[in-house]
Amino acid sequence: MGLREYTVCYPIQNGRVLLGFKKQGFGSGKFAGFGGKLEPGETPPICAGRELREECGLHIEPSNGQALAYVGALTFIFPARPNWDELVHAFVVHAWQGQVTESNEMRPAWFALDAIPFDQMWDDNRYWLPQALAGSKLNGRFIFKDDCQTVHEYRLW
Repeated sequence: MGLREYTVCYPIQNGRVLLGFKKQGFGSGKFAGFGGKLEPGETPPICAGRELREECGLHIEPSNGQALAYVGALTFIFPARPNWDELVHAFVVHAWQGQVTESNEMRPAWFALDAIPFDQMWDDNRYWLPQALAGSKLNGRFIFKDDCQTVHEYRLW
């Protein structure tokens, strides 16, 4: 059986990134990008667009290559909780329609790129997100400690 596949995307504009405070479900109490599990037959760009719309009200046109930039694939391994292991396709969003709105799942908030609240996010973000938001394409593998919160080791390429 392969890893569960997810997407995550980060709208950026005017030196700021839009994050969502997760109000319920996996990762609740943390800030994160917008995303979720691929539905059967969905491609990662289609999933990213659907999740962005559901979680914060923004609409992107996946066929617009300028709107949605693929950052790379990130693998997350939780030895203490193997059912949490996942492959995440990460995107940066440069253009959208609609207004940012709160959903049942996420409370959106803008942050300056030099003031991202890494201490209130999943630990892996501090290692890869600044590079991705700066335009780098990368892949990564993160193995978490038994606390399922702290990165034990990682590799970026």
